Amino acid sequence: MLEGMRKASQGWVGRIVMGVVMGFISLSFVVWGIGDIFRNLGTNTVANVGQTDISAEALRSAYQTQLQNLQREARRAITNDQARAMGLDRQVLNRLISQALLDDQAKELKLGISDQIVARSILADPIFAGPSGQFDPIRFQELLRDNGYTEASFAREQRRGSLRQAIIESMSGKMPMPGAVLDAVHRYRSETRAVEFFEIPAAAAGEIAAPSDQDIQSMYDARRAMFRAPEYRKFIYLAISPASLADPSKISDADATALYDRVKGQRYGTPERRKIEQVIFPDEKTAADALAKIKAGAALADVAKQANLEVVDAGNVSKAEIFDRALADAAFALPKGGVSEPIKSQFGFALMRAVEIEPEKVKAFSEVAEDLKREIAIDRARTAARNLADKVEEERTSGKALADAAKPLNLTAVSVETDAQGLDQQAKEVAMPEREALLRAVYASDVGVDNDHLTTRDGSYIWFEVLSVDPSRERRLDEVKDQVVAAWKDDEINKRLSAKATDIVTALKAGQSLEAAAKAAKATVKREDKVGRLQPSSLPEGAVARLFGLPVGEIGSASGADQSRIIFKILSSEVPPIDPGSDAMKSIGDQLRSAMAEDLVSQYLAALQLQLGVKINEPAVRAATGGGDANTF
Repeated sequence: MLEGMRKASQGWVGRIVMGVVMGFISLSFVVWGIGDIFRNLGTNTVANVGQTDISAEALRSAYQTQLQNLQREARRAITNDQARAMGLDRQVLNRLISQALLDDQAKELKLGISDQIVARSILADPIFAGPSGQFDPIRFQELLRDNGYTEASFAREQRRGSLRQAIIESMSGKMPMPGAVLDAVHRYRSETRAVEFFEIPAAAAGEIAAPSDQDIQSMYDARRAMFRAPEYRKFIYLAISPASLADPSKISDADATALYDRVKGQRYGTPERRKIEQVIFPDEKTAADALAKIKAGAALADVAKQANLEVVDAGNVSKAEIFDRALADAAFALPKGGVSEPIKSQFGFALMRAVEIEPEKVKAFSEVAEDLKREIAIDRARTAARNLADKVEEERTSGKALADAAKPLNLTAVSVETDAQGLDQQAKEVAMPEREALLRAVYASDVGVDNDHLTTRDGSYIWFEVLSVDPSRERRLDEVKDQVVAAWKDDEINKRLSAKATDIVTALKAGQSLEAAAKAAKATVKREDKVGRLQPSSLPEGAVARLFGLPVGEIGSASGADQSRIIFKILSSEVPPIDPGSDAMKSIGDQLRSAMAEDLVSQYLAALQLQLGVKINEPAVRAATGGGDANTF
């Protein structure tokens, strides 16, 4: 979570620093391939970068966070062994080395950031905002406490991250983007093709006879992994959430009204908008003279024309959309049709006229009072949840099992058994709080392990204990015979339709018309004129990819939905002219520029590594990432 807290206040440059892991991974072959870098490091140090040590605890914490992120993205449990096989330990260590290199360089360059700037960045971080949308000191302290940080240590992390960004920004800046690259990306994204096609349904395969015992056995032997039973884990969990402890009935109307007054404009309505016209005069006297004429009956447009000035239409804007506060205040104080006094702006003295006024539209308090009271109640219940969580920890510290620790506090621990996707043995979804996070943690743990509790962004606490593990196993043929038979029939359908499609494509290339081929297959020819790689289409993704892999005029076939086959002919291709100034191309340019900046950062870090030197303690790395002692976690 803490990395998410730090990233929340960083832009694309910050993402480069984090994303450079993948670009920097190539350096691991250098780092991990030098024999003499494993000398003279203590057991609590996993690496040394110049004069900076990287502790085992820092690697362990970063590795666990990255493993959780990887599991979240993959939407499945990933064990430590699987993660290390994918090189996650190397990637995380390389990232820490990258950060240490930048920290060392910041010291060398004598860079610094004031306490005021660090404080402003923390106050502006949305992750620390309370219900009102403003910085909430209580939430700030809770998050620091849950992540093991003090204010001083978190401020140090913020300062380091900002200094790293400053170094990266000094190199990357706004790099020019080669036109050929933009053109290639534009072609890939924007090319459309006209295609005629028809579909052969699965029914065209005909009647599929029941397979013989030998066919069933052969399919089972060839696809044993497909029919394996997943690993099931039985575990017990205990959850405490502010929402479960909240009592909205204890919240007064006065408290709810106070919150309503603070947030009603942002949450429950639209702000007042005005259509504003303005004329900017070169000096105050000219503006005052013009206003006198308007008060005498002249129109704003007429006095502007007499002064060889233009009436500027500022549009239909809210007060917040007018940058100059003085102009905003004046414009929104006018009645409809009213003209302001001369207002000093950065470009001269302005006369403003309110042409139209759209009043603020806000839901009544009575419509949202219940939601507001519940929100306040939940926010206040965070303290109660934290206190109750402390009592649970006290019970667990005394050596009690989770179920026994819950009883004195009148809490109930729930026992469930699921696979890594949260399904029971009947493939039904099992209810549980924070489903994905809890399953990831359960499948990263083991029987008998004393696990840390999970904390969530809403202030909930979840404890769990793994009671038993039923390993993944190979199911016997008699257990999965129906599945094997269904898989065999699907294969037979695919074989028959593939053969039919091949014969049809051959006939079409020999001169048969698409209409005749479709008629023979009892199908209807359809046409799409704007099939694109990234645009919605009636054709499945596989078919779209296939037709963009062939030249215009070519005939081919591809898999369709529900085991069908699609026969198609590519009629034409069209690529619209590129507009480098469009929002889409600007966005693409920014993405490509970011990738190029990442590559530049990787090269810079490689040079720093050669300059400063890196030593790595292999045994300490294995222990910190769970590759040594099984009880490391």
